[in-house]
Order: sequence, then structure tokens, then C-alpha cells
Amino acid sequence: MQGLDDAQVYLPDLWATYAKYQPAKHAIVCGGDTATWAEFDRGMNRVANRLLAMDLGRGASVAVVMANSVDMMFAMFGAVKAGARVVPISGLLTPDQVLMMLQDSGAAAVIVSSSLRHLVDPVRDQTDIVPGNFIGHGISDPDWAAWTDWLADAPDSQPDVTYTMDQPFNVIYSSGTTGVPKGIVQSHRARQHWAWSNAIEMRFGSTSRALTTTALYSNGTWLMMLPVLFAGGTLHVLPEFSPQAFLETVARERITHTFMVPTQYIVTLAHEEFDGFDLSSLEVMLSAGSPLRLDTKREILKRMGPGLHELYGFSEGFATMLKPDKMLEKFDSVGTPVLGFDLAILDEDGNELPRGEVGEIAGYGAGLMAAYNNRPELVAEAIWQDSRGRTFFRSGDVGRLDADGFLYIVDRKKDMIISGGFNIFPADLEEVVGGHPDVQDVTVIGVPHDTWGETPLALVIPVSADADADAIRTWANERLAKPQRLSEVRFRGDFSRNALGKVLKRELREELGRA
Repeated sequence: MQGLDDAQVYLPDLWATYAKYQPAKHAIVCGGDTATWAEFDRGMNRVANRLLAMDLGRGASVAVVMANSVDMMFAMFGAVKAGARVVPISGLLTPDQVLMMLQDSGAAAVIVSSSLRHLVDPVRDQTDIVPGNFIGHGISDPDWAAWTDWLADAPDSQPDVTYTMDQPFNVIYSSGTTGVPKGIVQSHRARQHWAWSNAIEMRFGSTSRALTTTALYSNGTWLMMLPVLFAGGTLHVLPEFSPQAFLETVARERITHTFMVPTQYIVTLAHEEFDGFDLSSLEVMLSAGSPLRLDTKREILKRMGPGLHELYGFSEGFATMLKPDKMLEKFDSVGTPVLGFDLAILDEDGNELPRGEVGEIAGYGAGLMAAYNNRPELVAEAIWQDSRGRTFFRSGDVGRLDADGFLYIVDRKKDMIISGGFNIFPADLEEVVGGHPDVQDVTVIGVPHDTWGETPLALVIPVSADADADAIRTWANERLAKPQRLSEVRFRGDFSRNALGKVLKRELREELGRA
């Protein structure tokens, strides 16, 4: 006798129910474009059915290189609805970096905005993507399948697709690199956890109106996007951030939830017309990407309201959150684990340390990634098991827990620079700068910056006294992605090194003001 299903609620299926029971309610607003829940579902269905007709369902990777738009939402989550894994790619990278991500993810199709085609055109012949699978949004060119024509005959009915919790949902790359990029594979289970845990922690509901200020390809943006769509609210997307656009949108649309990186808070608070806008609708203001300065926290609480939440985490899927009720009492901490997570502080031998002692931060929970794409050895290196056999991810970040279980960050992962919310890895920049003929040796560190939090500084040992520091900086910046660009090149005679010749970056940071 047949029994009932062991039913699971997957995000694509949940969104279909909202289309069924609240069809006329706005799901997405981006600039002058909108999509009701019914339109959002039909838009995803058309993309999904078109991909399925191309045999790009489960097991396929679909890359999206697009500017913020309603159609980008259709593209990303239409791929997920087809059972494929979506690969959102940054528009701030170089063509070579985009190529590496297309190759590493095994992308079988790519959807590209006209404003970003310059990232794909120079490398398209080096990919394994067949010519007909380059889809151009707003591109009129015989080498591209036009978005509107590509979707013209696609049905908007629900695709005949089922999902499993361990099935890949997406591959998101944590940064552009000059080596082999690390693709973070997240499952339907992890993305569902991301949605419901943050919805509960930040009190999202069906009447919530969330505003994203960062690019839709960014993992951090999904901190707003998934919870509000999980709850059946309305997602407002800024096509491009500016303090004026943010303030106008919050006041006009009565935004309840928003996410900004610290740099965006700083420039918004400094806007000359800030005090003329009504921000009283804001219930939750999330900050993530890099630590908020204490003076900025105070300004946010004083001038934007009491709903500040600060999140620390890593793209692999772990997070802690400092919430408003503890914001003043635990001002210097990054809070406690988000719902569904646990953490441990480890010594160099992998032993768990008691509270108060400093060690490596390791995280556990349903939101953790499934794998690094094609890099199982890196996952194996990062695993720590507790006495129950649970697998924690070793972050490389250093911190401590206080007596109440609140986490304090002592140092950042592997000398990573965080500038304007973007993670910048010095080794990537060093490889580029080191390619200049006048550079004998180079090391890159982050130095304080009033707006960006940190900015990359290259310390160079030149080949000769005739070398020009400004010329090296200009040459390198032409070869780096926008967030990676150097603020300055300084010449030195040598670097502080250990017995094995490794540069002691901590000493350089202390010397130059970033302890």
C-alpha cells in the first residue's frame, strides 16, 4: 500500500506556491522594472524549460555574467529550477579570470549582459561552451543567441523537475585569482538553511521589503535575497549603489531590511542630505564583508536606528551574528553562531581550547558548503572532527570566545585584505606585480583606509634605482580586477623574513599601521 511522501520544501517549489496564492504581489523591484510573484515564477519557468530543452538540467552548470536586473533573477533561479547549478560570476573581474571560472565550473552555457560582454568576448573561443549556448541579454550579434529570441518559444509552465537536498544549487567563487579559482559548491540543503536561518534571525516575514545594495552575484547579497524570498516578501534591488539612491529607495518604498558593507554605511552617513530622508521604516540593517569600525557602529545606531546586525562569516558557509540586544554590551565582538551553526576554537594541534584562549576558528552546520569544486584535497585539509564525529570547517581565522560564548576576531585569514567588502588575496596581486620587469621581489599588505576599510599596498624591491613606482602601479592596475587595484607602490631594500625566507607580513603591517 502506498504511503505519503517524505515531503521536503525546496526553494523553487516554495516560490511556485507564492505564485499560486499571492500572484499579484510584487516579488522583485529593480529600478523601473518589477515582477509579481506570478511573473517571477513564469520567468524562472521559461528559463528552466528552455535549458531543459537543451539538455541542461541536473548535472549541468549554467554561468550568469549579468548586471543587476529582474531578468538576472529569472536567469539565476531559472537555472536552479531546471535542476542545474547556477554559477554567478562577478562583473569586476578580468576576461582571464572569467575564463578560469567558466572552465573550472564546467559551464555548458553562459548568459551575459550587454554591459559585460567585454569579459567574455575575448575568451569565448577558449571555453568548452558550444556557440549556440552563449546567450546575450541586450546583445544584437549573430555570435550570440538573443535573450528574447532564446526564450520566445519556452513554455512558462512548471518544469517537470524534482530535487534532492544534497543536489548542487550553485557554485560561487569567493574571489578572482590568477591561479586556479576555488568554487564553493552549495547544496539545496545549505541554501535552504541560509534562507530560513537568516529569516528567523533577522525577523523576515511576508510583509518584509528588503533592499540589496550590492551585486546579485555576490554571496553576501544572498543574505537579503534568499530570506525575503523564502518568507514571501518583496525584494528591492538597486541597479547600482549610490548613497542618494539608497536613501531615496528606503524612504520611498518604506524598506524594512537592508544589507550594506561598511564602506557603504560610511559614505551614506556622510551624504550631505542624509538628515532629510525618513529612514524610520528600517527594522534591520545588516553589515557584513568586513568589520565595522566602532565609530561607524555608533553613528548607525544614532542616525539610522537601533536595528543594526553585524555578521561575521566565511563564504564556505559558517556565520556568527551580533544582534541589537547585545550591540552595546558586546560592541567589540561578532556575536554568537547563527541558528543551526556551532563553532570551536582550536590550537595548532587540533585540540579544542577553552573559552578565553586564542586559536583557529572552526565552524559547523547545515549551511556549510558541500565541497570546493574539483578541489577535494583542499576540503580534506580544512576538516576537523569533534568527539561526536561532526566535521567542522577550519577557517584559518584566529579568534577567541568570551565567558558568554561571544566570538572576538583576533586576525584575518591568511593575510587576506578586505576592501569595501571585497576579499582580496595578496598572493594574487603579488603574482601580477612580480611580472613587471623592474620588480625583483614584492609583497602586498592591507593598510587602513577611511572609506574602504583597507586598501592594497605593494612593497617592492626594485631591480635597479631607475625603477618608477608609479609606473609599476599603473602597469599592475591595468591587469588587476577593480577591487584588487593597488593604492600605492613603495620601494624597500628588503623585507622582514623568517628562517625559511618567508616574509613576515605581520611585522610589516605593524610597521605601517595595520596591527
